Amino acid sequence: MKFRQTDASPVAAAKASISAATAYRFELDRRVPSHQGQTRGRRRPDPLADFFDIEIVPMLKAAPGLRAVAIFEEMPRRHPDLSAGVRRTLERRIRSWRALHGADQEVIFRQVHQPGRMGLSDFTDMADLGVTIVGERLEHRLYHFRLVYSGFEPAHVIPRGESYVALAEGLQNALWALGGSPLEHRSDSLSAAFRNLAKDAREDLTRRYDALCAHYGMQPTRNNRGVAHENGSIESSHGHLKKAVMDALLMRGVNDFDDLASYRCFIDEIVSRKNARCAKRIEAERTALQQLPGQRTCDHEETIVIVTSSGGFMLKKVFYTVPSRLIGHRLRVRLYDDRLDLLIGGTPLMTLTRGRADATGKHAHVVDYRHVIHALRRKPMALLGLAYRDQLFPRDAYRQTFDRLLERLPEKSACRLMVSLLALAHERGCEAELATLLAADLAAGQLPDLAALRERFAPDPAALPEVVVHLTPLIAYEDLLGNDTGPGWGEAA
Repeated sequence: MKFRQTDASPVAAAKASISAATAYRFELDRRVPSHQGQTRGRRRPDPLADFFDIEIVPMLKAAPGLRAVAIFEEMPRRHPDLSAGVRRTLERRIRSWRALHGADQEVIFRQVHQPGRMGLSDFTDMADLGVTIVGERLEHRLYHFRLVYSGFEPAHVIPRGESYVALAEGLQNALWALGGSPLEHRSDSLSAAFRNLAKDAREDLTRRYDALCAHYGMQPTRNNRGVAHENGSIESSHGHLKKAVMDALLMRGVNDFDDLASYRCFIDEIVSRKNARCAKRIEAERTALQQLPGQRTCDHEETIVIVTSSGGFMLKKVFYTVPSRLIGHRLRVRLYDDRLDLLIGGTPLMTLTRGRADATGKHAHVVDYRHVIHALRRKPMALLGLAYRDQLFPRDAYRQTFDRLLERLPEKSACRLMVSLLALAHERGCEAELATLLAADLAAGQLPDLAALRERFAPDPAALPEVVVHLTPLIAYEDLLGNDTGPGWGEAA
C-alpha cells in the first residue's frame, strides 16, 4: 500500500513481489484471507468431479495398496475425453483422500539402546560385486553381526547360500573376537537356512539354534517374517558395508583373488578399519557384556558316510573323492560351511573343500586327481567316459590339452598320454609348471612331448648333495671315559 500511494496497481504489485490480480483483489477487500470469512472457490471446473467419488474412491477402499499411476492409466480408458494433464491433480486428490480416510500405517518406534543388551545377525548377498577366485566368479554372502549400542560389526564370507552352520560359525567367531556375549541375540526368521528341509530337520535346527544361544547365555529372538525394519540396526549397516567393500575393490583395481582365504583377509581388513572408528564405544560396551564360556560349542553338522568302490562318497548331492585305501570304511564327516573334516573313528584323516550341488538339483563333484591317478594308470581308458572328467583336471590347461589330444590322436593313445601327464604332475610335484608348458604347446598348436617333459622334470643328479659320513673310532670313547676308570674296552677286568 506504500507503493500504491505513488504508483498504479500493477507497478505497486510488481514492487511488492505480488501478482497484479492479488493487488486488485486486495483493493476491493483489504482484509487478509484468514479474516474474510469465506474461502475462495475453484476458478476452473473440477476435472475429477464426475467420477472421483463414484469410481476412484471405491477402488481405493477395495484395494488400499493401489497406486495412483495405475488409476490414472485406467481412467482414460473409461473416460476418453479426460485430459492427460490431470495426472498431478489426480495424485494430489488421492493423497489427500488417503490422509483423511486411508488405513492406519505402521509406526516405527525409536528405541534407546542399552550397552551389552542386543546383538543382531543377518546375511547379505555380495554376488553383485563381481568377486572372482582365480578367474572363477564367487557366488557368496556375508554373515554380518552387529552390536546395536557400539556398532561393533564383524563379517564372515559365506560361499553360496545361508545355512545354520554358517550362522553358528559366524556368530561364534564374532563373539570370541568381541570377548563377550550380549544378553539378547536377534535374527530373521531363518527361513533361508531352513528352506527345503523336512519338518523334523527344521525342528532339529531350531533346537540347535536355541542351544547355541543358551551356551552363550543369550536370549534368542526373531523379527517377524517380511518386516525388515525390526532388524533395522543391521539392515542399514549392510548397505554401508557393501559400499565400503566396493570402494576398496575399486582402489585395489582388480576383483580377483588367489584363494578364498585371501578374500576373507581382505574383508577382515575393511571391517577392522570400520570398527576402529568406534573403538571407544566398543571398549565401553565390553564391560557390560557377559563372560564367554570355557569353549566354543558345535558349529558343524556331523554324519557318517561309507566310501564306495568309486573311490569316494556322496553327501548332499556332491561326490567327494578320497584315497582308495579308504574304500569300504565308514568315515565320520564334520560338515562346515566351507570344508569337510574327515575322521575315521576319532582319528582325523583330511580336510576337503566343500562342494555345492547345482541350483537345478544336478549333482556336483569335488575331485582330487591324486586320489585316483594310480588306478587310472592301470585303466587309462576309464578317463574317456568318466562322469567327473572335467572336475578331475586340476587346471584348465590340462582339460584343453585332453581335448586337443582327442582331436589329433586315437582315443586310446589320447587317454594314455593324458593319464601319464597327470601322473607326472603328481609324482614330480610340478602341477603348476607343467600346466604352463602345456598352455605353451596349445598356443603353438603342437602336442606335448612326454619324454621331453619327463626329462625336464626328472631329478637333477648335480643338485643332489654328496653326503660323506665319517665314522668315529671306538678308541675315542675311552678318552671320553678317562684313563683312570678301569680297564679299556676289550680288556679283561
